[in-house]
Amino acid sequence: MIAYYSSLAMVTSAVLYLVAMTAHAAEWASVRTAKVTRPVPAMVGAPAEAPGPEVAVAVDGRRTELLGRIGLAVTVVAALTHVAGVVLRGVAAQRAPWGNMYEFVTTSLAIVAIVYLVLALRSGMRWLGLPVTLLLTIGQGLAVTVFYVDVSELMPALHSVWFVIHIIAAATAGAAFNVGGIAAILYLVRTRAEARGSVRGYLARIPSAAALDRVSYRFHAFAFPLWTFTIAAGAIWAQFAWGRFWGWDPKETWSLVTWIVYAVYLHARATAGWKGRRAAVVAVVGLATFWFNFIGINLLVSGLHSYAGI
Repeated sequence: MIAYYSSLAMVTSAVLYLVAMTAHAAEWASVRTAKVTRPVPAMVGAPAEAPGPEVAVAVDGRRTELLGRIGLAVTVVAALTHVAGVVLRGVAAQRAPWGNMYEFVTTSLAIVAIVYLVLALRSGMRWLGLPVTLLLTIGQGLAVTVFYVDVSELMPALHSVWFVIHIIAAATAGAAFNVGGIAAILYLVRTRAEARGSVRGYLARIPSAAALDRVSYRFHAFAFPLWTFTIAAGAIWAQFAWGRFWGWDPKETWSLVTWIVYAVYLHARATAGWKGRRAAVVAVVGLATFWFNFIGINLLVSGLHSYAGI
């Protein structure tokens, strides 16, 4: 019965994330551009009422603000429901709810939702609402429809405190990588609009390209040491479980690939002064490798981590 209520909470959260995403999409769409005339200083011999050039400005109305608040409020309810589903799953299984891909995905996405809500409510970063709820809608939707498995006992190899440490670190690092990757994607969109001189609509409401670049860097700088610790904790766990620290298992290999990409990102910024577009592209590549390691390896390749499959 507890497992049933856990599944019900997960499905409910997926639906609520969809509602929140729809509200944020409507928020973005509700921002219109209007042509206004900016007066120029009077010149000698020029009429005082001479009009200036037309400039496009974003019209920020009560409707836009209301839609944004609705999206945020629904996300709060969805996150609470989501966390309840994760907790109930653990109660039903009588263990930490991280024994398979379904449980790992739902737990990781719950951390993403919590991080976003903290940023939105305390740091005014509600502009992340649409991309984050899009990620949560797709991820949670796949979890409850494709990745779901019934509650089961853990494999003997997973009965280790290092397994718990490894998963917590991986999920936390993954949440930070995703928020940093979203900021990098928004940076690429915003900087292109700035180069064209056409920053309008919702792009006018998010931070400048330079600010997005800083946000992306800070999240990646936070996540990278955690990811390094994740790999180290996984190696220690592997020694206890399989008698070796490293075996070039597909999951281990792609974890290393992800680590290398993000190491290149941080090293290039620190030594070569990479900022802006080049750094953002590397960050997006890193996010792609992370998601391939997170889901693709489980679906496409067999290995010692196949316990995490669907």
